[in-house]
Amino acid sequence: MKLIILDRDGVINFDSDQFIKNPEEWRPIPGSLEAIARLNQAGFRVVVASNQSGVGRGLFDTAMLTAIHVKMHKAVAAAGGRIDAIFFCPHGADSNCTCRKPEPGMFLQIAERFHASLEGVPAVGDSLRDLRAAAAVGATPILVQTGKGTKTEQAGQLPEGTRIFPDLSSVVDWLMTAQ
Repeated sequence: MKLIILDRDGVINFDSDQFIKNPEEWRPIPGSLEAIARLNQAGFRVVVASNQSGVGRGLFDTAMLTAIHVKMHKAVAAAGGRIDAIFFCPHGADSNCTCRKPEPGMFLQIAERFHASLEGVPAVGDSLRDLRAAAAVGATPILVQTGKGTKTEQAGQLPEGTRIFPDLSSVVDWLMTAQ
């Protein structure tokens, strides 16, 4: 089984410093939905791993988060693709949970659910947290320059072996030629 792990905000959809708090604020980055469909067509299981501290902060509840994810699922389906699972951490940055990236908890949950090793699995994000969580489990950290990606790249301190691409579509182009 081929698996890929994607962060949500800044990779699939436009991010906001004010959080994505409802379905109306969720807007896909051009080409991202089609990129997910291409991944599916190439046999990849697409999993989303996303910190959603807005839930823990009381900015929106899990019902609203579910509504946002329903919109995302429908948009991906309309582009001919699917997301196989969504994992999220609802905790704030000040919590001591093991699921909030850069901690590897969500990634370990994915490995357990899919009965898969994450060694070498591409993990795409736009923040250092995403990349560090990927590296912690042996996944291949991939930085996209969408969302916070350009600032993350400029800040440096990327895990060893991090690959950098303009956007998710470019990541998929590379994966299709690397197979």
